Amino acid sequence: MSVKTRFAPSPTGYLHVGGARTALYSWLHAKANEGQFVLRIEDTDLERSTPEAVEAILDGMKWLELDWDEGPIFQTKRFERYKTVIQQLVQQGDAYPCFCSRERLDELRERQKANKQKARYDGKCRHLEDSDIDLTQDHVIRFKNPEDGEVTFKDVVKGEITIANKELDDLIIARTDGSPTYNFTVVVDDMDMGITQVIRGDDHVNNTPRQINIFKALGANVPDYGHVPMILGDDGKKLSKRHGAVSVMQYRDDGYLPQAVLNYLVRLGWSHGDQEVFSVSEMIELFDVNAINKAPSAFNTQKLNWLNQHYIKLSTKEELMPHLQWHLKNANISLEQGPDIGELIPEFAERVQTLKDIVAVIKPYYSDFDNFDEKAAKKHLRPVAFEPLTVIRAKLANLDSWSSDALQQAIDQTAAELEIGMGKVGMPLRVAITGAGMSPSLDITLKWVGKERSLNRVDKALSFISERAKTTE
Repeated sequence: MSVKTRFAPSPTGYLHVGGARTALYSWLHAKANEGQFVLRIEDTDLERSTPEAVEAILDGMKWLELDWDEGPIFQTKRFERYKTVIQQLVQQGDAYPCFCSRERLDELRERQKANKQKARYDGKCRHLEDSDIDLTQDHVIRFKNPEDGEVTFKDVVKGEITIANKELDDLIIARTDGSPTYNFTVVVDDMDMGITQVIRGDDHVNNTPRQINIFKALGANVPDYGHVPMILGDDGKKLSKRHGAVSVMQYRDDGYLPQAVLNYLVRLGWSHGDQEVFSVSEMIELFDVNAINKAPSAFNTQKLNWLNQHYIKLSTKEELMPHLQWHLKNANISLEQGPDIGELIPEFAERVQTLKDIVAVIKPYYSDFDNFDEKAAKKHLRPVAFEPLTVIRAKLANLDSWSSDALQQAIDQTAAELEIGMGKVGMPLRVAITGAGMSPSLDITLKWVGKERSLNRVDKALSFISERAKTTE
């Protein structure tokens, strides 16, 4: 049988990290076995599902380049199919109408709670006579779960799991308004779509035996299941917003590359020896669903940053630009107003961890800044720097060639003439040109910024020193 997996998020929010990892594992399992991957949107929760959430899920999947072979399939487009299957189950005696009021069910639950019993439906309507059934009255449809025996399934992550049927009650498969419920629609969808493996979060473990019984009632093949442990934050608690970004697209906004996020996610619960870095093709070749770890994984932002820097250093200009362009636009940076960015990236790759970092450090080479970095200015744009900056400015203005060699020679001559250390020329000049205290070598920095812009910035620094001197007199 060919492998067919699915990712079936509910569009009630963004695509979060845990969901993205589930999607990745399902996608990899299909790809590794030359199978198919289905994207299904479980939008039957009409009150909470939104078009914006659907778009956020699709955007996240596309950004991660987790392409699907079928879909997106929306459950709300399949209501007639669900209605037909519900009728089938009723007709064959595997489902029945329940007329119990909410008040009765609440009282039952409170009574069971007081008696320290497990809250469950007591089957009052399970054996109603035909004469007692009036379908014009408000009712739900319940699945007639087997009362005896047990459900056993081999979870590819957790191992064999057995649940006694007496622990399961007759769950509602159609609400009073006729709309189908989650546990029922999932089964019909997986059956109709021929899903062979279901990889999902371990918060669904308790749903699995219920779903298996519905599969059996419909005479359908039961998929293999793998329930993946949750992702924890750095502090060992369930990953949430307090740990930083949990939305996949927030990682895009924060300057991470999709391949770095994928590489990090695949290692959150799966490993291949001691290997840390995996290309997508390596993931497909090596991924084994049976090797998923049973224990929860802790999110480590430092490791993600390390991976992201690794991919930035490996990437060519052509590979980076599609992702970097979004950040450049947000920062209002036009690459037409400066040097070839392909020259800058290798110089900064060792110093940056994200694309946002790249944008921050290259900005002075494409647009002017309003203010000097306060700490750098306090240390280096002092009255003692006025003379070195004045001398170097004159030499820069007189240069016929704005080459690295000529620029370095001007800096060296200034230090020699004033009989001062290179740092007393270089650091004030660096802050004057870039606005901050860090940059590649000054000859390259000046070359990239350009003559006119460099002279204007030195003038700005000289004015800054003069004004600050007045305020301290």
